[in-house]
Amino acid sequence: MASWKGIYFILTLFWGSFFGSIFMLGPFLPLMFVNPSWYRWINNRLVATWLTLPVALLETMFGVKVIITGDAFVPGERSVIIMNHRTRMDWMFLWNCLMRYSYLRLEKICLKASLKSVPGFGKNLDAIHDITVAYPHNIPQSEKHLLRGDFPREIHFHVHRYPIDTLPTSKEDLQLWCHKRWEEKEERLRSFYQGEKNFYFTGQSVIPPCKSELRVFVVKLLSILYWTLFSPAMCLLIYLYGLVRWYFIITIVIFVLQERIFGGLEIIELACYRLLHKQPHLNSKKNE
Repeated sequence: MASWKGIYFILTLFWGSFFGSIFMLGPFLPLMFVNPSWYRWINNRLVATWLTLPVALLETMFGVKVIITGDAFVPGERSVIIMNHRTRMDWMFLWNCLMRYSYLRLEKICLKASLKSVPGFGKNLDAIHDITVAYPHNIPQSEKHLLRGDFPREIHFHVHRYPIDTLPTSKEDLQLWCHKRWEEKEERLRSFYQGEKNFYFTGQSVIPPCKSELRVFVVKLLSILYWTLFSPAMCLLIYLYGLVRWYFIITIVIFVLQERIFGGLEIIELACYRLLHKQPHLNSKKNE
């Protein structure tokens, strides 16, 4: 049965992302065709304001405790994060970890199959972060559990950083390296759940965050305040002003059509970047 906490959480995130896409991201869409780099810089920061919302709700309103052990993140470092998926919601809970290391606005989720079509993927990386996530108490498996108000009481993240120059270069050796990392991850999880349900047995202490917990707390409070006022304010503007209603309708049509025709804004953005910077495709580089 749905609880008021779960309903509030889902609706707050949905309406925040819906109105945020239209009234925060929408006005900057034309910039994509003029300067994609500026558009990406602005887009990252606007999206990050919304990404702080689930973090704020989980920790401030629902009392979720986050514990991070292992290797520290290096601010500004370019890396790929590999992580086990104990539940369908791990990708969202990861934001609680990344927010403390200024990685939230830079995180991009990429499905494994789509990596094949990304030109030069991994060429400019600094490291790979292997993150193991575990839940010592209740384990919400899907969105339905969140709707019922079944939020995790604690989330443990264990981070292991691998510098890119320590990775094997051949495809076969890299496959073996990945298999070994997952074997280690399974053993780490086995020790976690059969032991005291923490990662302290690894011998690595809690990582000091780049941001102080006071700063994180202030960001969470500001996020809740901003998004609590933002959605009702946009509804009021739509109700009061005809020009806003027309903008609202036109922007929704643009978002729907671009998805149907081009397959997503990221496809259009990449095409604009290549066109403006005269960047050849990966196949062209190989033929030269």
